[in-house]
Amino acid sequence: MRSRGFTLIELLVVIAIIALLIGLLVPALAKVRTTARTTVCGSRLQQLSVALGAYWNDFDRRMPQALGPLPTGGDAVIGALFGGKKGQLPFYGIDSFGAERRPLNRYVNNDRVPPDSEDGVFPLEAFRSPIDKGSMQTGVPIPGFESTRSMYDFIGSSYTLNDHTLTGEDDATLVPLGGGRMPEPRSPSRTWAIGTHPIYNFQQGGDRGMRWLNSQQVHANLAYVDWHTRLRVVVPEGVVNTTDDYTFLP
Repeated sequence: MRSRGFTLIELLVVIAIIALLIGLLVPALAKVRTTARTTVCGSRLQQLSVALGAYWNDFDRRMPQALGPLPTGGDAVIGALFGGKKGQLPFYGIDSFGAERRPLNRYVNNDRVPPDSEDGVFPLEAFRSPIDKGSMQTGVPIPGFESTRSMYDFIGSSYTLNDHTLTGEDDATLVPLGGGRMPEPRSPSRTWAIGTHPIYNFQQGGDRGMRWLNSQQVHANLAYVDWHTRLRVVVPEGVVNTTDDYTFLP
């Protein structure tokens, strides 16, 4: 006696069930993957926070500072040069200051780094966040630099210093204008020191499109002056320098 095979209807039902299961599992797997990447980002941020503490001990509570060239001539403290690798932006020394001259690197990387005069880019994974999705609006009005898929590639680090408020770059916070010792924060547990770039998403009231964790809302991972870290901190729209979760102000 021959066994009966699947009918077309039965086969379609099986395919529909499989498709339904895939539809249920894919979002769950994506959420798990995002959570894992966020955890890795937080771990690297904690590593940078520990390195920052060691840097403070050696440099009298100064944030990592490097002088970079200004497009109009002269030099100034460029916050983006605090650590990481050579970036792509052809301004402020971003594409010329590599691992050798970015001051926090020696506190993060134990291996020898090549001099910046050598060709190529020396990678520093501690400064790369696995949730880094770049910026839809970089604020650079030059063809080819208006947006980026990776802040790590663009400026050399997925992380940034708290060196100015959302009002503008002339409003200093933990790095005084012209450089110098960090002012004593009134609330070290609320004043952030290093964070992912979306913390500056709404600078000067704009929207840079840095929704790294959620397409509907901006989040940042932050390390605070007292060295603790927080993940998935909500960044509200507009120029909001102080929330219940953090403050730019010392």
